[in-house]
Amino acid sequence: WDETHFGKMGSYYINRTFFFDVHPPLGKMLIGLAGYLSGYDGTFPFQKPGDRYEQHNYIGMRGVRLCRLVSSWLSCLCLSIQMLELSKSLPAALLTAFILIFDTGCITLSQYILLDPILMFFLMGAVLSMVKCNSCADRPFSASWWFWLSLTGVSLAGAMGVKFVGLFVVLLVGLNTIYDLWDLLGNLSLSLVVFGKHLLARVLCLIVLPLALYTAMFAVHFAVLNRSGPGDGFFSSAFQSQLIGNNLHNVSIPE
Repeated sequence: WDETHFGKMGSYYINRTFFFDVHPPLGKMLIGLAGYLSGYDGTFPFQKPGDRYEQHNYIGMRGVRLCRLVSSWLSCLCLSIQMLELSKSLPAALLTAFILIFDTGCITLSQYILLDPILMFFLMGAVLSMVKCNSCADRPFSASWWFWLSLTGVSLAGAMGVKFVGLFVVLLVGLNTIYDLWDLLGNLSLSLVVFGKHLLARVLCLIVLPLALYTAMFAVHFAVLNRSGPGDGFFSSAFQSQLIGNNLHNVSIPE
């Protein structure tokens, strides 16, 4: 059922048809983009689970181009997190990566048009960026430190932009940041000016940057979906007047 739902959402993006859904737009936009780049024309109706795709080019959305691709990266991220930063043990890292590779759930999820592989990619990307940034604690404000801190913020925006359950990794990074700042505050060799720079850097990279990217996702969402569709009724008459094909299109709506 989920593949039918999210496949239809991808078709809406390709056809630029406005819709309303409970999830943020990033994952569905990526599914639609994968379908568009692979030649899918957005004409399959996705009416019920089990319908045959026939001549429709669904491969880009379903596996090769997106879901299966990001799923294949998960084991690499897992390996990097374990070996490079946490356990620092190659056997433990390989064992963890192989467990993930042969996990039946991950294998199944990667075969269909779903948001979960994309979500897991951003979740693990955020964790990897966080631990890499922690490893640069001895050289703060260096190029690598800024890179991993900024990449953490980008990954947080990606996780939140796919599903709201991505807020759990925001909580994880937030608790890690609070612990880090508390440790810095207790370091008597650091001046308050330097501590203020640390605080400002984290506010910019872990709060302002993710929120800006999250807002930009919705800006793209509303810019692409400019045609009337099944989600019109959830919005005001003034908004509906901007949608091509709506009964109120180009009608003057008083404030």
